[in-house]
Amino acid sequence: MTTLIGRVLGAALFAASMTGGAVLAQESDNRVAVTSDWNVFTEEEPKECWGVTVPKETVNTRDGQPVQARRGDILLFVTYRPGRPGEVSFTGGYPFANGSTVTMNVDGNSYDLFTDGEWAWPASPEADATLLAAMKAGTTAVLTARSERGTQTQDTFSLRGFTAAMTEAETRCQ
Repeated sequence: MTTLIGRVLGAALFAASMTGGAVLAQESDNRVAVTSDWNVFTEEEPKECWGVTVPKETVNTRDGQPVQARRGDILLFVTYRPGRPGEVSFTGGYPFANGSTVTMNVDGNSYDLFTDGEWAWPASPEADATLLAAMKAGTTAVLTARSERGTQTQDTFSLRGFTAAMTEAETRCQ
């Protein structure tokens, strides 16, 4: 995890932005805040602000048995743009199984994220708002997904510092 944060901070970090239904990656090294387990970044062209974190634990299984799985960066984001509410997105570091969903469990409550390639997000702005409220009240988010190769992954993220990070990101993008 420390290696990933070092790479993210030293090189570039990508933020999920949904434009016309497509997820684009944008690089930034403009970290403006750290709030416990969350980092906040901003960009000016176009104006975007986001909070991002890496998992505290990752478990990969196939047929119920632990397996090694080669994965890219595993990141949980919330992105803000001027005049728009926060948008949750997740990249699991691999292509998700076609037609699958990612289940996000926040302190015992489950939410579905829809997938496209290596990205997943809630289905609507209302679903984003519900999920953001749960994350602000929660302590842990566990994301369970299935790769196109059939590996099931379970990534556990801390929500420590989440509310402060979201306040920072939203304020910077007003």
